[in-house]
Amino acid sequence: MSIITISNGSYSRGKEVAEKLARRLEYGCISRDILLEASDEFNIPEIKLVRALHDAPQVFERFHHGKKRFVSFIRSALLQHVRKDNIVYHGLAGHFFLGNIPGVLKVRINADMDYRVREEMKRENIPWDKALYILKKDDEERRRWSLQIYGTDTWDSRLYDVVLNIKTITVDDAIDILFDLVKKPNFQSTPESMKIINDLALASSVEAALVKIAPMVNVTCSDGIVSIATEHGTASLGEETVSRIKNVAREIPGVTEVVFSFKPVQEQSHHVNPFHNIG
Repeated sequence: MSIITISNGSYSRGKEVAEKLARRLEYGCISRDILLEASDEFNIPEIKLVRALHDAPQVFERFHHGKKRFVSFIRSALLQHVRKDNIVYHGLAGHFFLGNIPGVLKVRINADMDYRVREEMKRENIPWDKALYILKKDDEERRRWSLQIYGTDTWDSRLYDVVLNIKTITVDDAIDILFDLVKKPNFQSTPESMKIINDLALASSVEAALVKIAPMVNVTCSDGIVSIATEHGTASLGEETVSRIKNVAREIPGVTEVVFSFKPVQEQSHHVNPFHNIG
């Protein structure tokens, strides 16, 4: 019983590793469906959203609190999946959303640049130098996206438990390594880690539901009790907004109580403010 996140660049074979590993483990495998849920929220075609991920966050500037809304909905969708356990996730920021949860195996897959260039050449029918330029630009845009939206550098090896370079190590080698590694006790789900996930999932659902009416609140949860904090307490929200927050939060399945705090929530493992580590 475990959860694996796989981060990779374009043509780095992370998708292939994730799907084959999931089949071997008999786990679920998720990726683009998370984006589809977000694209419904933002009411733009999926292809535009995917392009926006490569072109950095400017597309969200036309939405009120667009970055916060995007992160909230992506986080909520991902956590609803991983609370089922036995999941391999490959895609955006899994290491960011699940990084503080014990037992999650966080993987980075890199690939030989020559291989990546050849794949880009075949796909786009372009010469070597143009393919190389596009890949380097894509890598930098992905990195910039992660820094601007999540406050993390996808190239920082400290974010991962293991980094594998697909060259001398083959895809099948990578799957063998990860299959054995995820069986280790340190990467097994426990009642404690699943409680953290369930609390985070409920808090993220509440935050996603509230982000349009109260985007600056911080939401935490423990055993169904949802705590909502703002810098200046409920006085900064107004009675009508406080009432709306309570009504919306109580409609989320699993919420048993809604309480308000008069000071900002400090950084903690159950904290769902996606910008707490952005400088």
